[in-house]
Amino acid sequence: MLDDVTKKKINTLRQILVGKLPDPKAQVEQITNGLIYKFMNDMDEQSVSMGGKSTYFSGKFQKYSWKNLMDTKTSGVEKIKLYSDAIEQMYTNENLPELFREIFKNSFLPFKDPSTLNMFLKEINEFHYSNSETLGDAFEYLLSFMGSQGDAGQFRTPRHIIDFITEIVNPQKNETVLDPACGTAGFLISAYKYILKQNTKKNLGDGLSASDRKKIGENLNGYDISPDMVKMSLVNMYLHKFTNPKINEYDTLSSEDRWNEYYDVILANPPFFSPKGGIMPHNRFGVSSTKAEVLFIDYINEHLKPNGRAGIIVPEGVIFQNGTAYKQLRKNLTNSSLMGIISLPAGVFQPYSGVKTSILILDKNKSKTFNDIFYIEVKNDGYSLNTNRNPISKNDLPELKIIISNFLEGKKIDKKLLVNKETILASEDLMVKAEIFEENQNTQLISMSEVIEVKNGYAFKSADMTEENKKGFLPVLKIGNVSKQGEIKDGFKYHKFNPEFENFLIPNNSIIIAMTGATVGKVAISTEQKLLLNQRVGRIEIKNKEKINNKYLFYLLKSEKFYHYCQTNAVGGAQGNISSEEIAKFMIPLPLIETQNQIVEELDSYQKVIDGCRQVVENYKPSIDIDPTWEKFDFDEVCQINKNKISENKIKLEKNYTYVDISSLNNKTNEIDFSNIIKGADLPSRARRIGNNDDVIFSSVRPNLKAIAYLNDIKENTLFSTGFMILTPKENLLSKFLYYSVCSEYFTTQLVNKMGRGSYPSVNQNDVASTKIYLPTKETQKIVVEEIDKISFVIKGNRDLILQMEEKISNSINKIWSN
Repeated sequence: MLDDVTKKKINTLRQILVGKLPDPKAQVEQITNGLIYKFMNDMDEQSVSMGGKSTYFSGKFQKYSWKNLMDTKTSGVEKIKLYSDAIEQMYTNENLPELFREIFKNSFLPFKDPSTLNMFLKEINEFHYSNSETLGDAFEYLLSFMGSQGDAGQFRTPRHIIDFITEIVNPQKNETVLDPACGTAGFLISAYKYILKQNTKKNLGDGLSASDRKKIGENLNGYDISPDMVKMSLVNMYLHKFTNPKINEYDTLSSEDRWNEYYDVILANPPFFSPKGGIMPHNRFGVSSTKAEVLFIDYINEHLKPNGRAGIIVPEGVIFQNGTAYKQLRKNLTNSSLMGIISLPAGVFQPYSGVKTSILILDKNKSKTFNDIFYIEVKNDGYSLNTNRNPISKNDLPELKIIISNFLEGKKIDKKLLVNKETILASEDLMVKAEIFEENQNTQLISMSEVIEVKNGYAFKSADMTEENKKGFLPVLKIGNVSKQGEIKDGFKYHKFNPEFENFLIPNNSIIIAMTGATVGKVAISTEQKLLLNQRVGRIEIKNKEKINNKYLFYLLKSEKFYHYCQTNAVGGAQGNISSEEIAKFMIPLPLIETQNQIVEELDSYQKVIDGCRQVVENYKPSIDIDPTWEKFDFDEVCQINKNKISENKIKLEKNYTYVDISSLNNKTNEIDFSNIIKGADLPSRARRIGNNDDVIFSSVRPNLKAIAYLNDIKENTLFSTGFMILTPKENLLSKFLYYSVCSEYFTTQLVNKMGRGSYPSVNQNDVASTKIYLPTKETQKIVVEEIDKISFVIKGNRDLILQMEEKISNSINKIWSN
């Protein structure tokens, strides 16, 4: 158990380094080097005190001893050189065991400030090797700050989730255990602690013999593709009493060197991130794919012994995506090993990501005799599901662990938690999901008029409305306030409230339908805000709440089926209208109210993920925290503006060109749509600018200047509108740093102040040239870019998750109609 004193020391070390090393990963690496350096000294001192000799700091390495390093006569500059040389040379120290040499491999001191190093070493001096068990817990606490490794798609797995999975899979002292993407070895240490606990009489692990402990050490294996992660896991294992941990730098998905190694137990949370172009796997996988999540799961399933078991954290897409590889994977798992799925809440990986995940439980032996698979949803895991992740009283895990254990032991559990294997294998999508509808359930198809009425709004006169929210006035909900996302959006006008308008007040949670214009058929649901219903906006009133769930109806009406119905049945030319009577004729499936409630609960869980992710995506814009000590330049000093252009006579009339104008650039995601293909003869006169990979573009016309993009996938014959400024960085400027600088408020504020007046205010090339940019050294630029890239990776993950959850809602709604 981590004590507060040790925890405080770790925090102090990070605070000392943060000014020089803002990247948490770099901090962890330097603290790791410092701790191991000090431990080697402690072990030498222990050896000398017992009549032996120094081992690690002997011969030509004696000058690097901790005693010399901490000598008050050693100046700050000398100390920097001594410590820097030591950690760079320690890899060559033949007196060190291979483990320690691996830890120091490629190490260096990234700062040369004597004051920082002195404070750092004084704090390291407070740690002692005699307390290695406490230090093992301290090191795990230190590793928690590494958080998300964006380039590899890794997210730190919470300790309680790791232990939960380990307890279900139940590794034994004589079994081999593998984590094929071990990161910092959290699963392996959890397995070790679990085995100790299972073999305890009075003191932890006292039921194990010396040979048992040696065997356990040999049985625990880890692979990781990252040398940094291998180093961290080696240290972590060492501090948990593993003198020779078996962690190998290995590309699990692309290398065949260890393909013939099989294990009794596999525990993993692999980094489910596929690089551009996908993984390039060898041909021994059971599923053909370039997706990391498919390949890792297939690898784990293939490398279990005949009695093998596994617990794997997977992205939610593995459960429901319809790609060929995903369906083949689900089929293989169902036929060979899958025992159950534990659906985790979306906030488990906060604050690093809102990604939705599940746990797969595999058992190759028991799967042969079990006809059903369990599907269990975790609502609460004992912590709040926001970025703070504070402990809470609600925790489903202990009860679910008992239910799952009972199932694995062949005992009966609630049938609602079970899915029949034959049903899965017979279905087209091969989805493993507890069905909401049962075969014997009588789902009726009825006209909505049986259960609802559509109320019309009032013709509030525009002349009587104001844009100012005055006392005694209420907002009027018009067609334009009905969002395509099923929400009510701002931009209200206000009307004085009189008692005669009482019938046009919109009750909370009312379903609202646009009845006129291009958005006819779009629906939203009202909030607690008091709103007045305008004409041509319909409000649904439920006749019998015991027969239909209002939220269930909302999800049905938010579907493409209802929208298409309204669009098809709208009359009246360009401004189509649909009547209240026509809306009420719409046919809907109506299962039992209990089933509706279950459906709503499921769809609400997806919608909550969408709402949370959308808030993250829509509120984040990449930008740089400027350090005023950085040197300031004009833009034309550090980049070329509109470097390349094409003249009219150089355009080949018969050739196809990709044309990018302002409408091709998504203002919210900064992504470009390259689908606008135009013949040279038909190109507009504005199609004159050429952009290359690593250039940055932004709109010079729009007042908010938020249409910005980083070019990294430009095809031949792509032309950009003259409405864009195209920036090409010079030698001392990283292109990504330029991009994030252009995204920042500091940049856009300068340009807004330079804009001309008129209907389409704009800036010219001279305006951009004289705009200021803060520019640090290239090394600092790289650090800044890496930090923002990590966040951007998380944002992209949230954006992808929105699409996945929207697909889940759509699939669930389609299933309701089919039933």
